[in-house]
Amino acid sequence: MRFFFAAQMAWQGVVINPLRSGLTVLGVAIGVASVVSLMGIGEGARLAVVKQFESLGSNVIVIKAHDAKAEFMPEEAEELLERVSGLKYASPVVRTNAVMRWRRARGQVEIIGVSSDFPELRDHRLVSGRFFTKWHVEQRSPVAVLGYNIGAGLLGGRSPVGQTLTLNGQTYRIVGVLEKKGPGQAEGIDDKVVIPYTTALKIAGKKTVDELWVKAESAKAADLAIAQLGRIYRRKLGFDATAPKPGDGEQQQMPGKEGAEKPVETLPAPQPEDQSKEEKPALELGKDIITITNLNTLVEEADKANRVMTLLLGGIAAVSLLVGGLGIMNIMLVAVTERTAEIGVRRALGAKKFDLLLQFLMEAFYLSGMGAATGTALGIWGVNLFNRYGFNAVISAEAVRVAVFVALGCGLIFGVYPAWTAASVPPVEALRR
Repeated sequence: MRFFFAAQMAWQGVVINPLRSGLTVLGVAIGVASVVSLMGIGEGARLAVVKQFESLGSNVIVIKAHDAKAEFMPEEAEELLERVSGLKYASPVVRTNAVMRWRRARGQVEIIGVSSDFPELRDHRLVSGRFFTKWHVEQRSPVAVLGYNIGAGLLGGRSPVGQTLTLNGQTYRIVGVLEKKGPGQAEGIDDKVVIPYTTALKIAGKKTVDELWVKAESAKAADLAIAQLGRIYRRKLGFDATAPKPGDGEQQQMPGKEGAEKPVETLPAPQPEDQSKEEKPALELGKDIITITNLNTLVEEADKANRVMTLLLGGIAAVSLLVGGLGIMNIMLVAVTERTAEIGVRRALGAKKFDLLLQFLMEAFYLSGMGAATGTALGIWGVNLFNRYGFNAVISAEAVRVAVFVALGCGLIFGVYPAWTAASVPPVEALRR
């Protein structure tokens, strides 16, 4: 009965001044809504970045030449499978453009030339048809696999497998359509045409490629492969004479830590005095020549960076929760001053300090609880509003829990002093006022 009576008295103290209580609730609600919505935006951005990296495939290593004189022969991809332990798939990559003609329509399209290992290497399935085979690559067959958007647009959603199109005037047979990845995912593969790299080299008019993709068996194997690949290409550029040669029978493994610490290994240009004109190409100084990138590590680093950003946004928004808590304390102190006579009467009738303390604490709890509920609803509405206008935002259950917990905690903490003040008023002094 004591608890029920204290709760009833606390509720009456809230509703007897609706404007004052409403403004206090609004202050807490704004703080909670800010935390929920801003952390939702931060979490949505984090998930979008992580998804974008993951769409490139797991355990993938990208080897890229930034100097035309350091570009790779296509055969190097297969050689790496033999020289580096833990690699499962490899592919040279050719990027170029071509004029595509489909019936009476024509336009510029991006071409990507790869090996037959592309679906396994990039974890990319097909929705229609099949991928071209190793035989197609060796024979330079004019076959093409379309990105989802291009494939879906040719026949109004029907499968175009078996149809033909032309690229730079040459006829290609469509053998498959890739699964949809979504806008901005997998380097925009949905709007590209995938063909054998041997055919793409003819379109590009080149004999070398500036990019190689390899896929490791596991994340640990990818870390080890980074170290081995670094040694191989340091030797190629003349930096490391101890690196394994193509004819070596043993595969040398490096400690996992070395690969893990360097997600992107950069091989700078050698100094002029170290170059041999007969054995090494004259490379441009002052820029990176070859970079070896472990996409797994990039995903982890992007995830950490965006988590920090989300926490910073939440911390900034939490300041408004603190202001809301101070508002509760201010209102409760005013209530104690206004209700001094009531406190005196209750004390004279036998109410104990604990009863008054409980009453005012519950009043603060009511205010913070209503603010938390209102703020959560406003925060969820805000997240949905951001999504409607193209922002990546998600409703984070963790953000809701933290915001509600902090709001209720602030209400109770900032309500302690006013409640203790009310309970400590001497009955005689209270009645005199």
